[in-house]
Amino acid sequence: MQGNKLQTLHFHICSSAVFRGVLTSPVFTLFGGYCLSAGKSAWERMNAYAEWVAELYRLGGDLTEITKKLLLSDENVYIKAAAHREKANEKVAKAAARELAIFAEFAALTPQDFALDMGVEVTELPAFDCKKEDFGALYQERLQKADKYGYGIFSAGGMFRLSDHNEIEPIVSADKIGMGHFIGYETERAKVVANTRAFVEGRPAANTLLCGDAGTGKSSTVKAIANEFFTEGVRLIELRKDQLRYLPSVMAKISGNPLKFIIFIDDLSFNQNNDDFSMLKAALEGSASATADNAVIYATSNRRHIVKESFGDRDGDDVHRNDTLQETLSLSERFGLTVLFSKPDKKLYLTIVRELAKRYGVVMDEKELDIQAEAFALRKGSRSARAAEQFVDSLL
Repeated sequence: MQGNKLQTLHFHICSSAVFRGVLTSPVFTLFGGYCLSAGKSAWERMNAYAEWVAELYRLGGDLTEITKKLLLSDENVYIKAAAHREKANEKVAKAAARELAIFAEFAALTPQDFALDMGVEVTELPAFDCKKEDFGALYQERLQKADKYGYGIFSAGGMFRLSDHNEIEPIVSADKIGMGHFIGYETERAKVVANTRAFVEGRPAANTLLCGDAGTGKSSTVKAIANEFFTEGVRLIELRKDQLRYLPSVMAKISGNPLKFIIFIDDLSFNQNNDDFSMLKAALEGSASATADNAVIYATSNRRHIVKESFGDRDGDDVHRNDTLQETLSLSERFGLTVLFSKPDKKLYLTIVRELAKRYGVVMDEKELDIQAEAFALRKGSRSARAAEQFVDSLL
């Protein structure tokens, strides 16, 4: 009977075992709250419905798309088996197919279904978007490419960070920069791209240090590469310098995952006595506790040798002063690949300015553009790709 449709669907949803994890989402708990309001007052039923729809609105307002996203990001035994190219238990596969059909029915619910259930006109209800979709076929496609799409939190986005509670979490509004954004430094970027390509293809790849002057695009290069290789199963996890002590924990969490991970450490530099120095050193040297087979470290630094050093450090009271000095200065040598991003000369700086001006539709005599760009660089104190971009922004 139509009046029992939603309660019956709720009963079937509650029987989910493979996709049990999605039931903790407010989308399902609030739907359950509505179904359990059967027999209560009209006010209570309407309130439960409106609360559920408010959650849908918060997530975009499309029930089908919201349900799909929850299913595809669920970390369960079925997707894990596929990701590791293992055959799933036959009963698990059968249960998954049944549950996906149930969730497809849920995702196709309409405001009309709720209006009939409550005995009100559909015009009295806040509406939401929905459509019919074959979740079974969709999920089978995802299973075939689990090593590229990933599962759990890594299926929805490409960039992550380590929280203050030592948890890996998605970066909201992650940088969408692409490789086509850049002007200049093609040779430097090509080295990092080639290394990443080797990493993705399972060939030997090096931990990489991008060093050089500020504003030359080192950090943007790493992010653009992560975006470029996203569809090939690459994810980026950013660690702050003060979080390096958690590096073994991060490596343990991603070990065995079929995806490939770039551990990104931006603006890296140490004082000589920094405790995190040893942790990074262990990772770069291949310590079993600090590395994972599916991860490489990409770091950026304005310092070629990473470690901040004063003349006083050279004259210190360490008995084996030369050995200590060599250890601190050689950290950068432990990176298998070092790519230097030098400050652009005048020619490259003006080339970047002209190309950016053309890209953004700035109409100006080229000679006048060059004069103003040089004046801007003088006021900034140096030429850089960042200065070129800031100059063009000032003209817009």
